[in-house]
Amino acid sequence: MRIAFLNPQGNFDPTDRGWTEHPDFGGQLVYVKEVALALGRQGHLVDILTRQVVDERWREFAGAADAYPDGDTVRILRFPCGPPGFLAKEALWPVLSEWVEHIAEFYEAGEGAPEVLTAHYGDGGVSAVLLQERLGLPFTFTAHSLGAQKLDKLRREGDSVSSLVERFRFDKRLAAERVSMARAAKVIASTTQERLGQYGHPAYRGAVDPADDRKFWVIPPGVNLEVFDAAVRHPVEARVAEKLESTLRRDLPESRRGLPLVISSSRLDRKKNHVGLVRAWGVDSGLLAAANLVLILRGSPDPIRRRASAFSGEALSILDEVATVIEREGLEGAVVAFDLDSQAELAACYRLLAQRHRGVFCLPALFEPFGLALLEAMAAGLPVVATDSGGPSESLREGEREFGILVDPLDPSDIARGLRRLVTDEHEWRRFGRAGRKRVRDRYTWEQTATGYMHAFKEILRGGGAPDPTFRRPVFFADPARDDLTQEALEAIYPLSEAPTEAESV
Repeated sequence: MRIAFLNPQGNFDPTDRGWTEHPDFGGQLVYVKEVALALGRQGHLVDILTRQVVDERWREFAGAADAYPDGDTVRILRFPCGPPGFLAKEALWPVLSEWVEHIAEFYEAGEGAPEVLTAHYGDGGVSAVLLQERLGLPFTFTAHSLGAQKLDKLRREGDSVSSLVERFRFDKRLAAERVSMARAAKVIASTTQERLGQYGHPAYRGAVDPADDRKFWVIPPGVNLEVFDAAVRHPVEARVAEKLESTLRRDLPESRRGLPLVISSSRLDRKKNHVGLVRAWGVDSGLLAAANLVLILRGSPDPIRRRASAFSGEALSILDEVATVIEREGLEGAVVAFDLDSQAELAACYRLLAQRHRGVFCLPALFEPFGLALLEAMAAGLPVVATDSGGPSESLREGEREFGILVDPLDPSDIARGLRRLVTDEHEWRRFGRAGRKRVRDRYTWEQTATGYMHAFKEILRGGGAPDPTFRRPVFFADPARDDLTQEALEAIYPLSEAPTEAESV
């Protein structure tokens, strides 16, 4: 089958250049690359369509075509889109019609169009709508994240609607998401919760019905087992081992150095609940006696004690709260901060903790849409404790079978309960470590993600799916000179003057 991925923002090249250097180069690029390569390994011909960038800072993105070293069935095709230099994703809306025009001309002049498109993020989605109008191609839509949830969060933090629309172009983004959902033959979600919860937001009423089984297809993302599997050995293993052991010798009293280690690895974001995790040690003397906590905080070799030089804003505020809890509860000898530089180092650290330190991975987020980090740790052999709010409730449960331990993220004592179950019982620790790794290998690989997409594509080409070709597209996305999507139009689909209810925010 011939397949094309539409992803105008961010960029792709054989070295994955910039994936940690710009906020637009995030998880959706990893997702698109891995699914595309997995489809290529299955024998399909895949084009990743993105924006051409002619910019001294991003020289890798200037060529019209590129390929991955071992992916001869996968092409990276770059097309002009507005001014030649790099543009942030919020600036792409007015030039997407030009990008689509170049793509259409390429396929019309060459070997013919792909059989099906898969569009990613709102800008990829509305580009698929325009390309469908030109070439008649069916498409799937994968949002990765939805603008309504981000808008809710920023509104709760006190930003004005007008400033948010001006800064993030939520008027364009929500309109793009709505028309993408409506016109898509299938909407791809990572979990049932994402399908029912996020797409059920009031902002998307009238565009999509999350209860429509013809429209939705749930396909979980995968884990790169070449990086995270327990059996992998990487050149950084020895360096990571020395770095961790020296940190433990420096920061842990000798009496605590043999205790199991609980590891948490996530960015400093309020919803990741670092403070609640540390409080678990303060409220449960049994956990304090049984285990130490290792916080992976990238950007500083000693992030808690020297946080001011490496962090600012919300991240610094969270670290201040963590330090306050440590001091108030007398946890100075039980909490260690550790810095890692790459995915390879993180995977090596997971394996080291599983093999030498009876390690446990903990993800206590207030809400976690999917939880890929959780599955990466499981692949490396670590048993896991995770929030019961969001995707982990699906990945760690199947009927009565447990593949990890779910806890209430709002209750530090419940977090402690889940952790004690593993750090105080070696039999349970080994059982969950084996069960978690098998769960990932059986269900959460990129090959299985690709197979899920292929099933969706085949059903679409047989006439399945539920596209709504009558759903009105704002003329702005085909003719930037006619911007008919004003803030008043946005208010009509999303009453911004009203504070979102708690259910809507979730």
